[in-house]
Amino acid sequence: MTYARNKALGAYGEQVAVDHLRSEGLVILARNWTCRYGEVDIVAREDATLVVCEVKTRTGDRYGSPLEAVGPQKAARLRRLAAHWLEVHGLHPPSVRIDVVSVLVPTRGAPQVERITGVA
Repeated sequence: MTYARNKALGAYGEQVAVDHLRSEGLVILARNWTCRYGEVDIVAREDATLVVCEVKTRTGDRYGSPLEAVGPQKAARLRRLAAHWLEVHGLHPPSVRIDVVSVLVPTRGAPQVERITGVA
């Protein structure tokens, strides 16, 4: 897969994830927020909880499920990014959660979306 195709697939998956999160009642606060420590795909609010979402998009499971791509190191990085986002924005929500949204884009049919809450 070429770089351009990967980038387009990732952007498509993030839009699918945003649509899914909105349909579940979350309010999107930021997308593709970047700082010197890395990037957060989606920052959202679910009631009083700040939710940092990592989106993983795949066209198949040849290299494992999209959810398997978030291991302990990635989870720790997401925790650091969430803390930095809160510091930069001066927010102190009662709770913060990190979710992973898996988007599987088959060759035919609608994308399959799964959200795992509280991964880190």
